[in-house]
Amino acid sequence: MERVDLGKQGLKVSRLGLGCMGMSDFYSGAGDEQESISTIHLALERGLDFFDTADIYGPHKNEILVGKALRGQRKKAVIATKFGVLRDPDGTFKGVCGRPEYVRKCCDASLQRLGTDVIDLYYQHRVDPQVPVEETVGAMADLVKAGKVRYLGLSEAAPETLRRAHAVHPITALQTEYSLWSREPESEILPVCEELGIGFVAYSPLGRGFLTGQIKKPEDLPEDDYRRRSPRFQGENFEKNLQLVKKVEILARGKKITPAQLAIAWVMARGGHVVPIPGTKNRTRLEENLQALEVHLTGQEMDTLDHIAPHGVAAGSRYLDMSAVNR
Repeated sequence: MERVDLGKQGLKVSRLGLGCMGMSDFYSGAGDEQESISTIHLALERGLDFFDTADIYGPHKNEILVGKALRGQRKKAVIATKFGVLRDPDGTFKGVCGRPEYVRKCCDASLQRLGTDVIDLYYQHRVDPQVPVEETVGAMADLVKAGKVRYLGLSEAAPETLRRAHAVHPITALQTEYSLWSREPESEILPVCEELGIGFVAYSPLGRGFLTGQIKKPEDLPEDDYRRRSPRFQGENFEKNLQLVKKVEILARGKKITPAQLAIAWVMARGGHVVPIPGTKNRTRLEENLQALEVHLTGQEMDTLDHIAPHGVAAGSRYLDMSAVNR
């Protein structure tokens, strides 16, 4: 497994990461703990060492699961987790918080749940518009000084916010949704990351599973799957987005690979500083995703993908409420 520099502060991670959210929350079928743990163990065996979680996944259950899976193998792993989104035990979202005292409280709780004495990469999950980012990142920097955190990150932050944060303490990584149907970061965010030497972590590189070609109609998603309420998975939007998937499938068949492998390979082809973290909760899908590392896209194929999946191609917004992203 190739390892790459994530940012310019010294953090190295595997070329492909593993998003662990779906093992505990949001997607249907979450909760097969043993299969999830086996998936994390297989990732380690294959050289994948970059694991992404957050305190709100579960809530809290995902950090506990990741910590349990990595018990005895902690030194082999790079753990990234997040704070900043308020959520009740029943899953109700209550907003965001970036107050310094809250940052410290969240970090201590995450360390305990993960069963570790240090978090490798600590993200502010969403920017709090009521708290200057300088104050939040200042508190995060104190965690670095205390030895509780190694590197800092932001998630879904706007370019100017990223600049302000980076001026307080070097930001190692920005995490934002990025895929063939979510190319918004290309206009401003990716250039700013490159300019400042900040790594870019692409979550949902498979378009929340849509780009795999496995979802043919809305009814393929069980009622408890949060994507049922996602704008891109509803009504006319679903049908329009399905046309994009069909074009991706045709190109993938021509290369004798799966649509998922093509979608992941495309994200990796955007540059070595771009690290995708496709999520999965089973070993079969993990093996499929890992094979994307062997896929090479020619210049002509990249041009074709630019044509069939231009900026703004997806019908519908990424979230029901976009107010918490790109602040």
